[in-house]
Amino acid sequence: MCRAVLVAAVLVATAVSAFSVHGAAAQLSGKLTVAGSTTVLPINQECARILMERNPDLRISVSGGGSGHGIKAVGAGDIDIGAASRDIKEEEWAKYPDLKPFVIAKDSVAIVVHPENPVSELTMEQVAKIFAGEINNWKEVGGEDAEIRVITREEGSGTRETFEKFVMRPLQLEITADASVKPSNGEVRATVATDKNAIGYISLGYVDESVKALKIDGVEPTVEKVLSGEYPITRNLYLITKGEPEPLEKAFIDFVLSEEGQKIVEELGYIPVQTPATPATPATSATTCNAYDACDANTIACCADASDAWI
Repeated sequence: MCRAVLVAAVLVATAVSAFSVHGAAAQLSGKLTVAGSTTVLPINQECARILMERNPDLRISVSGGGSGHGIKAVGAGDIDIGAASRDIKEEEWAKYPDLKPFVIAKDSVAIVVHPENPVSELTMEQVAKIFAGEINNWKEVGGEDAEIRVITREEGSGTRETFEKFVMRPLQLEITADASVKPSNGEVRATVATDKNAIGYISLGYVDESVKALKIDGVEPTVEKVLSGEYPITRNLYLITKGEPEPLEKAFIDFVLSEEGQKIVEELGYIPVQTPATPATPATSATTCNAYDACDANTIACCADASDAWI
């Protein structure tokens, strides 16, 4: 296991002990603003609720707006913590070089349809061509003779970025301009749940009985399949500060990474992180091993085994 992960494991143990009895070792007070990814939103809302219940003088404002908004707002100093469901882009690193991201969970993106839609499985190529508008009738993929209505997320969405990265770009396709654009995972789910001919994509944590998650190339989107690497669409979820986190920011992040916080992550349908793995520097920077560095392509020199970061 790499030194960065070993140090990170100690930090997790510290966070767990700090919140092991009554949620915090000391009373927290002040104001904190958190905004960004609607994928991370449920985690932030529940953790904020618990912390405010235990700390009457603490006020945490939590909102969505998308990953792009979260990164921009925290980088500009408009909020305390940004939330993102995608990696920080090179142009964002260039504009806000002091961003400090912390991985707080792992997630996937599921392709969803109405529960009454007879189609239960598609290939990745079929999904890409549907969202590109090249396949526009369900009968072309084994369904009924009905026009496919494509539902997508807005530009700047981390969920959309992940979907495009794994589904569209390998085939050099773009999402059709005829797609209906929705501003959140919740609205995509609600739209698909009420339209038998719709198809959309949402965070794995948002999948419930109101929609049907499709198998992709024969693999269903489950936590087990994501962890095993069989389901091909995966991503990290981040909380981001401007520079090293201030005490109140650190307290919030520590709680999310604590044993209790990670149970919340799991209960909400996301995948807990056992050791916090975070790329603290952009891809263009020199490789260094910090306590929260990820064992990924950017910091692989720090690690004996990239899989050490996720167990």
